[in-house]
Amino acid sequence: MSSPTAHHAVFPGTFDPVTLGHVDLVERASRLFGHLTIIVAAHHDKRHILTVEERVDLLEKATAGLENVDVVARDGLLVDTARELGASAIVRGVRSAADLEYERQLALTNRAMDPDLDTVLLLSSSEHAHVSSTLVRQIARLGGDIQPFVPIAVVSALAGRFDS
Repeated sequence: MSSPTAHHAVFPGTFDPVTLGHVDLVERASRLFGHLTIIVAAHHDKRHILTVEERVDLLEKATAGLENVDVVARDGLLVDTARELGASAIVRGVRSAADLEYERQLALTNRAMDPDLDTVLLLSSSEHAHVSSTLVRQIARLGGDIQPFVPIAVVSALAGRFDS
């Protein structure tokens, strides 16, 4: 176990699929921290359209130009993973007031489990605040164009996935 560093943060999520909003948050967080690890939730209550391996691959492609960013898949408690990786902060995005209340609850819970782990909330950029992975999946299921909302690799990965 490595000791936490103020220069290392984790950015957790399911990323099913990764959106341009996620990429924007990663880019911004990578400027705030010396090292940012994107943690793809390997097991979660949600039913995924992309495998863990696909989600990791798409995130690696979307963040390829960011030298201080890496992507890992993990299962279990986020505080345990952050501790294992030597991170001292969790980065989360906030799109709305509802997100803020949910993220506040998570941050307080994580802080209770590990007082040395802080949460940094980044407001979504206005051009991405309306976009969610759920919305992208719904548009794709109905045959709509998801290109304005996701990295190009995601467009290719979802092509034909919802054909009946």
